[in-house]
Amino acid sequence: MWRFDLPWAFVLLPLAWAAYHWLKPYQEGRSALRVPFFGTMSHALGKRPTPGGGLSAGWQLPLNLLVFVLLVAACARPVLVEQPIRHQQPTRDLMLAIDISQSMRANDYTTGDGQRSDRLSAVKAVVRDFIKRRGDDRIGLILFGTGAYPQAPLTLDHTSLLLLLDEAGVGMAGPNTALGDAIGLTIKLLQPAKEQEKVLILLTDGNDTGSAITPEHAARLARAHGIVVHAIGIGDPQASGENKVDLQTLQMIARTTGGRFFRADDSSSLQGVYDTLDRLTPHKVTTLSHQPRRDLFYWPLGAALLLLLVAQALAWLGARRALATGA
Repeated sequence: MWRFDLPWAFVLLPLAWAAYHWLKPYQEGRSALRVPFFGTMSHALGKRPTPGGGLSAGWQLPLNLLVFVLLVAACARPVLVEQPIRHQQPTRDLMLAIDISQSMRANDYTTGDGQRSDRLSAVKAVVRDFIKRRGDDRIGLILFGTGAYPQAPLTLDHTSLLLLLDEAGVGMAGPNTALGDAIGLTIKLLQPAKEQEKVLILLTDGNDTGSAITPEHAARLARAHGIVVHAIGIGDPQASGENKVDLQTLQMIARTTGGRFFRADDSSSLQGVYDTLDRLTPHKVTTLSHQPRRDLFYWPLGAALLLLLVAQALAWLGARRALATGA
């Protein structure tokens, strides 16, 4: 679709009519000799007088008006507005922190077909589906054991994110559980982000055994930085020793940051947790639109110049033909 950016320029059109009616015609004075017997003399010489060459006076007025209209149209700046280019920009940063300590090897999960599975395998299966359903979010991945490590930065490349998730294995980050350090690393990674909504989904048994910063202090820091932590307790609460599940710590973290605490005892309940999170953190996408514009002023301007050139060429040819005939 095309339009004029400066349509008010067309108010100049009446100026042509005003100039034609109110301005005096241009006259050029030349020295000349009036001969009253010019007709008799030209007849005696066998010459026939002819008028000056060029376009007739009847063509000059519409030609000048047309050229003026084209020049005004060029001044009105016609543009071609193309179809808008849309760009989707996520409004939320979502960080997944997954416990890969030795306790995640415990086989206390039941799959949908009744088979026993270790905690990490069950978490991976459900997290994969969760990532696929969050196509508009920037998602990052943190793995933590004795230490916390960024496995993937915030990204929209979820295919690569899934590959990095598959490579995670129990014990890769050490046998202990640095729960507080995982929250602290999340704060550091999300701090430069400009999105208003920042969410951490924490998947762990909650049994902190090796953090440099306590989970309580880390939760308060997360709240101060506007990060909401949804904590998911994994494993059998009746387990003991290294496989013990500390649900109280996870409840405290969620309550401090304004998030929710979930208990996932088996794969089906863990899937229900992610369905709930989908409702708590719905997709929010900002669509940015840009419409490319192409200037078209050179078309009426070029047409006006072409008309003037054609008129001048025809006038020159007419003059030459008149001279040749007169000769």
